Amino acid sequence: MKKDIHPTSVDCAVTCACGNEFVTKSTKDTLRIDICNECHPFFTGSQKIVDTAGRIEKFKKRYNMD
Repeated sequence: MKKDIHPTSVDCAVTCACGNEFVTKSTKDTLRIDICNECHPFFTGSQKIVDTAGRIEKFKKRYNMD
């Protein structure tokens, strides 16, 4: 590796809009984010699948997944 061309990595305090805080490595010392794994619908289980025109049932019927 070449010397003095890579950015320095420091501990970064990350704060989410939901109030969750954690520490990671980054080139910046603080970050503010809008969504994290504590409040994202996919990770919290509150994700909703919107079925338009019965596509999910059609898919399950086609591949006998019922």
